[in-house]
Amino acid sequence: MHEALATFLVALSAIFFVVDPLSAVPIYLAMTRNDSVGKRRETALRASVTAALVLSAFALGGAWIFRLLGIGLPAFKVAGGVVLMLLALDMIRTQPSKTRITDREVEEGAGKDDIAIVPLAMPLLAGPGSIATAIVLMARARIGAWWHMAAVLAAIAVTCASAWLILAGAARTERVLGKTTMAILERVAGLLLVAIAIQFMMDGLGEGLPGLAGALGRLQPGS
Repeated sequence: MHEALATFLVALSAIFFVVDPLSAVPIYLAMTRNDSVGKRRETALRASVTAALVLSAFALGGAWIFRLLGIGLPAFKVAGGVVLMLLALDMIRTQPSKTRITDREVEEGAGKDDIAIVPLAMPLLAGPGSIATAIVLMARARIGAWWHMAAVLAAIAVTCASAWLILAGAARTERVLGKTTMAILERVAGLLLVAIAIQFMMDGLGEGLPGLAGALGRLQPGS
């Protein structure tokens, strides 16, 4: 039980900081400025549920996708770490990340009747960084007992439920916390995300380099 709780807390912290629903509040308000309170809440609910389904699907099907494309998990860990690093640096600078969503996507979203699926659920909540994080965490969980995988899925569910609560009361969240507090929280989350990104890259390099060195050794003449 203790091990499952530890796995859940690690997965929750990683996924929550990557999804970062607090930083989505200003973008969400900009895209729903002409909507009623009821429609905003419905949009937030549909987007959060969609994001949970997308992240869960990639977490469960990531290993199969790797086998199909011939991609090793170490390489994906390094690639995921690079994406997370880009996101984290933008969070520390408290500026919108082009890796997550572009200005054009925000403008197009503001003109759409329904933004719940695109661009709110994807790519704002379930973007490249959060998908990569879910896949890597699930790959780690597969090494242990089945409840490790359940803990990762639970972390995804809790994160998306939190995203719904934050976005459903987006105007109140921004008013209560204030822009300064939200900026401070985003910087702290960005710093923690830098550490997670580096850990992903170290894990990937640690797993991939020995195999690469062995393959190169076998290719040398006389070996």
